[in-house]
Amino acid sequence: MRSIQAQRLTCLPPYLFAELDRRRKEVAARGVDVIDLGIGDPDLPTPAPVVEALIEAVRDPSTHRYPSYQGMREFREAAARYMKDRFGVTLDPETEICTLIGSKEGLAHAALAMIEVDDPVLIPSPGYPVYRIGTIFAGGRPVIMPLRAENGFLPDFSAILVDTAARASVLYLNYPNNPTGAVADEAFFRRAIDFAETHDLTVLHDAAYADVCFDGYRAPSILQIPGAMSRAAEFHSLSKTFNMTGWRLGFVAGNAEIVGAVGRIKTNVDSGVFNAIQRAGIAAFALPQTAKDEIVSVYRRRRDLVLAGLRKAGFTVFDLHATFYVWFPVPGGDSREFCTRLLEETGVVITPGIGFGEAGEGYARIALCQPEDRLAAAMDRILRH
Repeated sequence: MRSIQAQRLTCLPPYLFAELDRRRKEVAARGVDVIDLGIGDPDLPTPAPVVEALIEAVRDPSTHRYPSYQGMREFREAAARYMKDRFGVTLDPETEICTLIGSKEGLAHAALAMIEVDDPVLIPSPGYPVYRIGTIFAGGRPVIMPLRAENGFLPDFSAILVDTAARASVLYLNYPNNPTGAVADEAFFRRAIDFAETHDLTVLHDAAYADVCFDGYRAPSILQIPGAMSRAAEFHSLSKTFNMTGWRLGFVAGNAEIVGAVGRIKTNVDSGVFNAIQRAGIAAFALPQTAKDEIVSVYRRRRDLVLAGLRKAGFTVFDLHATFYVWFPVPGGDSREFCTRLLEETGVVITPGIGFGEAGEGYARIALCQPEDRLAAAMDRILRH
């Protein structure tokens, strides 16, 4: 009997967060008070005006029918206003923005739209697993760009072989970065676009954490860079900015050909975002800056607490100016062993760096998605451990 599963599934590692959840449940089943700092799922509630907008929209029967594949014109216009107000980037909501069921699906669908079989694809490591997984599903070959501490966790484009770059089709980037928390400035994005132009690469930039920034840092958009609109698309999510992970809403913006190609994939494999959720998204974009500032201030306090706790426990930590992730080296260098032992002995869940790719080995990630008292308890357990 032939295998029931397609051969491509044998190339996929277990999805990192599903494995973490399985282990967490095993320990919790023994009666342990588990503090889960593993998954970047905001514990804060979605702002009330967004919830109210959804309730009103759900009561409107017109939202109950199939949505547009591309997304409501009104939502795309709201996304375009956000890009203009936040980054100074002017976009046509008809051709240069497409609504997504969260940026995760957009990044995966972009791989199907842009990558040919056997194409080399430049992927950061450590990095969000979907870049690699989307590439494998599309039949491409992941080529790792290691992110090193000595380079500020930015890729060194000069270290990529010219022959490899010349044959590659797509370059994935992600700043502010998950899992390292690293940030990039406009000068870095200029280098990235210059590199892409030299080697005729399509650039897919994951900007999910663009609004979770501290200490006066404001993340730029790669679309601000001259020449970017000819070859780049940027993926935005409402999940982190507005505590809407479960709502599944985002958008892709940028080069019209890339955006259109993602839209063609979506037309054939999904039916778009529920219109009531898109109306709630419009309300989220309309929130005053103070609402976003209040959310960021919570993460700033949590960041300060965790960095101080880790330093007290003797760990080396990096400055963190964006995202809600703390990335740090683990003793002994075996991230999976360290995180497993920590869970078993303290009940604290953190994510092993190896789960984000080969270059993540030797590190671990803490997600600041628990209240301060739980974070303080976790730091106390780690200190005593």
